[in-house]
Amino acid sequence: MKKLLLAALMLTASPVLAADKMTVLLDWFVNPDHGPLIVAQEKGYFADQGLEVDIVAPADPSDPPKLVAAGQADLAISYQPQLHLQVAEGLPLIRVGTLVATPLNCLLVLADGPVKTIADLKGGKVGYSVAGVEEALLGAILERHGLVFEDVEMVNVNWSLSPSLMSGQVDAVLGAYRNFELNQMSIEGYEGKCFYVEEEGVPTYDELVYVANTETMDKDKIRRFLRATERATQYIVNHPQESWEVFSATSAELQDQLNEMAWADTLPRFALRPEALDEGRYARFEQFLSDSGLVEGIRPVSELAVDLGAQ
Repeated sequence: MKKLLLAALMLTASPVLAADKMTVLLDWFVNPDHGPLIVAQEKGYFADQGLEVDIVAPADPSDPPKLVAAGQADLAISYQPQLHLQVAEGLPLIRVGTLVATPLNCLLVLADGPVKTIADLKGGKVGYSVAGVEEALLGAILERHGLVFEDVEMVNVNWSLSPSLMSGQVDAVLGAYRNFELNQMSIEGYEGKCFYVEEEGVPTYDELVYVANTETMDKDKIRRFLRATERATQYIVNHPQESWEVFSATSAELQDQLNEMAWADTLPRFALRPEALDEGRYARFEQFLSDSGLVEGIRPVSELAVDLGAQ
């Protein structure tokens, strides 16, 4: 009798619902900046939200926002400064969440080199990787110290930031991440010094943000995604060593000194409330880009970013 009852219950039980699938494009190869996503995946937090998330590293770092704009992925990790430019160009993108809530970018020099102050850069060479926003940042930094953009020579070092500085090819590099290049130089036996952009005349901004397509985004799925990454961030903050072990166990390439040092330096910069939006931060940076001549006019914050948790 008990067996018959059990069989009947199994036949009448509700079927298991299939998880909603999402594709999330990273901005670069997997690294500690992506900690909350990887931890959420490994700890089952996405699954707990009814999501099956495919995390994809791009072949070209410039592609993810374009692919989201083309409807080929649900979310992309991008950068707040680039988002302003892309929206101004007409791409249907909007910030729906924050991953890293402080600038990582810095103007990096050798600690024992000739550049002791930014004013010492007059007549020097500054390496960079991405034209556009970097020039606006450098212009603001130089102006604060009585220099103009023409006082330095810009050199495209093709992502080889710290090597070009260590080799003496340039006197400083902009676009170096304080959680990576500083540690990379230290491992190589060089001490670096960062001039932090937000302390040198540049409005503070979110370094890494989640962007979605304004025309096709599924707000419910994105909210669940952000809840999972928020939970993962809380776990990372509460359990830094255990979370590092979870993260690094996903790939042998992550299990080295540089990534472990970068993990510790990145941890306090993760957004504890990824949905939350600081509207003033976006308004100020939009004004900064307009004043720098990189965008025409001023877009309202509502065209740049949204707090889905408030909707």
